[in-house]
Amino acid sequence: MTVAIIDYGSGNLRSAAKAFERAVAEAGMKDTVAVTDDAETVRRADRVVLPGVGAFADCKHGLEAVPGMMEAIDEAVIDRGRPFLGICVGMQLMAEVGREHGEHAGFGWLPAEIVQIAPSDPSLKIPHMGWNELRISNGGHAVFAGIAEGAHAYFVHSYAARCRDADHLLATVEYGGDITAAVGRDNLVGTQFHPEKSQHTGLSLITNFLKWKP
Repeated sequence: MTVAIIDYGSGNLRSAAKAFERAVAEAGMKDTVAVTDDAETVRRADRVVLPGVGAFADCKHGLEAVPGMMEAIDEAVIDRGRPFLGICVGMQLMAEVGREHGEHAGFGWLPAEIVQIAPSDPSLKIPHMGWNELRISNGGHAVFAGIAEGAHAYFVHSYAARCRDADHLLATVEYGGDITAAVGRDNLVGTQFHPEKSQHTGLSLITNFLKWKP
């Protein structure tokens, strides 16, 4: 089994790769973790991971600049139903539209928009950065198996998803109001937090993703 972590010039890919490699090793699995900018490798992958750091539009343009990558993602994830994990901006791109520095089209996989965080408490700083407690929604998704309510995860972001369908909301955090922490449907999941930086919680989620059979 091959796990493709997409390299399009955004994100700390080595940190993500090391976390996935550790999860594979500790679970006694034989999956191959490949950091790749090759569209054909993504097209053939058994699981697809899309990290992302920075602005929504920059990440989308970065993907579009890699020859054949957008088509490969669509074929692997939508046509073939391969499990997909979006991380941070990689999760945000699953939405219909991002409203960071203008209005920019996302993948349209979820009926959601990406909007600026606006805490009700003006003393709370933006970006939302650091550790926060997860509130798991909708009875718990398979990727949250064994992860306790209130487990801590690491966030760095100024924008977050606003989902129109509550069934797609997998977890939230409280930061001057509820903020989306994870989303998903069918073979798609995404985390606003960084599992590769979230220690035990993140490693558990990655392991669950590797074992998940949607």
